[in-house]
Amino acid sequence: MAAGGTRQWTGSDLYRSTVARATSIAKTLLSESSDLLDLYRKRESFTADVAEGRLVSVGPAAPQLGAKATLLRLHSALLQCHDLLENAITREEEELGGGKKGAYETRRKMVRDRLSFLLNVIGELLKAAGGSVATRSEKAPESSGSTGLFELKLRLYRTYKEVDYWAKAAITTLHALPPVITKERATQSLLVGALGVLERFRVHLKH
Repeated sequence: MAAGGTRQWTGSDLYRSTVARATSIAKTLLSESSDLLDLYRKRESFTADVAEGRLVSVGPAAPQLGAKATLLRLHSALLQCHDLLENAITREEEELGGGKKGAYETRRKMVRDRLSFLLNVIGELLKAAGGSVATRSEKAPESSGSTGLFELKLRLYRTYKEVDYWAKAAITTLHALPPVITKERATQSLLVGALGVLERFRVHLKH
């Protein structure tokens, strides 16, 4: 304990705190993405089983994976979700117009912003575990070319399902992480990363 009874934070404390923060963000993202998915499904009269199959491609999860490999897999999946979502929203606004701002558009923006925030925090955990963070997915979103309106809407729906799926997976993955990491630079990395993430999110919310 520090003088005056103030508790000193260790690298393990900061790691656990960051994992808890990432888990909280993932839970909020799951709630928001589930709402968006339900809103879009009802708006387009899609059934729950339409558009089966994965858009995100990562290696299989395995119990023997260490923290770095586990976080790398999760970060890769979330980065693909981010790129898919950005691409889908851009195409939707180009082809269907982006002027109207209703409940759907508001929820869509919340999901996009929350996913970006979660991706940044997972990235800081990955760096603290000794991994390198990619800024763009190696698996680029497929170009839909001149597909019709129904194909565009189906693509959007599949993208929202991916975000919802990986929000759930993020919660499960974060709960299964080891309680500590042993990288010597973990504390410095997480401190610098936390400040950067908070500043980026604050700026992002202003737009």
